[in-house]
Amino acid sequence: MRPSRDIRLIAPSGYPHDPDAMRRGIVRFEEEGHRISGADVLERRHLRFAGTDAERAVDINALADPSVPLPDIVLAVRGGYGAHPLLARLDYDGLRERLGASPLPIVGHSDFTAIQCALYVKSGLVTFGGPMLGPDFGAPEADPVTLAHFWDTLGSREGGAHWPRAAAERLDVEGILWGGNLAMLSGLVGSPYFPVIDGGILFVEDIAEPPYRVERMLYHLLYAGILERQQALVLGDFTSYRLSYYDNGYDLGIAIERIAAAAGIPIVRGLPFGHGPTKFTLPFGVPARLRVENDAATLTFAGHPHLRPAENP
Repeated sequence: MRPSRDIRLIAPSGYPHDPDAMRRGIVRFEEEGHRISGADVLERRHLRFAGTDAERAVDINALADPSVPLPDIVLAVRGGYGAHPLLARLDYDGLRERLGASPLPIVGHSDFTAIQCALYVKSGLVTFGGPMLGPDFGAPEADPVTLAHFWDTLGSREGGAHWPRAAAERLDVEGILWGGNLAMLSGLVGSPYFPVIDGGILFVEDIAEPPYRVERMLYHLLYAGILERQQALVLGDFTSYRLSYYDNGYDLGIAIERIAAAAGIPIVRGLPFGHGPTKFTLPFGVPARLRVENDAATLTFAGHPHLRPAENP
């Protein structure tokens, strides 16, 4: 049995369109002895969002309020759209002051990537790309690799990931690990919320984006001078897209080959991260090492927020 943890839910993006999944996620945590707070965010709905911009920003800014006890984990309930309008509403100074002294895991992916970028740039906070309440913990058959990697990563000062079929030549590089949803990253380029990271290890994923749009967004990062400054580009899952007759043989593999030739940096494929059922939990903003040998990739990292020893181990 794992130690019991306090898990606070936040809903910075779309409203929960699958309440059954949310309930399953809460039940899964509670059956393991964890304590859930913030479940009221599941009931909010404003247009397509899980509350007004102000309400959703307050959920995050509460972490800067010394009168509100900190949880062990902050977990986004789902993605969608809605994070961008919050970026100008966050209390970055307060979050830096409180969470810099008492770091804790803040986890989400997809639309949440925008908040991760902003927290890193404005507050210097390391967060995690990883599973969320509804789509992952609330799945009818939750992926065991996803769950195990989540707890293993958050429970240790050091972490890592290993996957086969990396489709890359021998490689050994070090740099700051960062990334997330490609559309969110591309959309923030040129804004004050986009990280300036040289010599990094950039990982990306996306959903329902056909190959030509993936290529276009990667070219955006290339023309903005971002890709060429990275040690490597790591590709996660690109799911739920459709090819058309007009593609005429053009597919995601060809799109990536074209980017690889243009960018001139190593590209590593096959990272289990994104909108598929299996996803690793990856810190955004810590030193990491990426090695590829015999077509298998190994990523190691350290310095991320981790769970404190519990009183009821």
